[in-house]
Amino acid sequence: MVRYPKKTPYPVSQARRYLEPGPIVLVSSQQGTKTNIMTLGWHTVLEFSPSLVGLMISNANHSFELVRKSRECVINLPTTALTDIVVGVGNTSGADIDKFAHFGLTPEAASQVAAPLIRECHANFECRLYDDALVARYNFFIFEVVYAHVAATPKHPQTLHYTGDGVFMVAGKIISRRSQFRPDMLD
Repeated sequence: MVRYPKKTPYPVSQARRYLEPGPIVLVSSQQGTKTNIMTLGWHTVLEFSPSLVGLMISNANHSFELVRKSRECVINLPTTALTDIVVGVGNTSGADIDKFAHFGLTPEAASQVAAPLIRECHANFECRLYDDALVARYNFFIFEVVYAHVAATPKHPQTLHYTGDGVFMVAGKIISRRSQFRPDMLD
């Protein structure tokens, strides 16, 4: 028998703590000779093919102008091994420091974009701006992933998921229902 949890009113301003769409990522960017890294939790997959990803980058962030002007970035997926670096990157400004040097991260040349990959991350997704119609109003960039680099192991890395107020959850146990999956029934 299914048990129903007792629910109480909750502040709508905190709904994101339950609805954050995915793992924390490190977005690297480059405009001319300037590079930067930012910690980002506000992103979402928008389409499979072409592979589109939406990023909300506040215009108050140093990365905003680098990304807006270059029209590209790399979405880097850190694991829990980089937790302190993820927090440090998010608590500093690239206007003040070189985050690659300060946090001991290794920039690596990308295949399709000028922005650097972060070698220490489990995966790197090179992106080009696909649609900027929502940037001026919502700071929402729509990127196409044009090249992907993913470590072979582990297949399901432990990733960080932000819940607010400096608290993260870790992606946990994998539950497979592959034998029940029916792609022809997708709605």
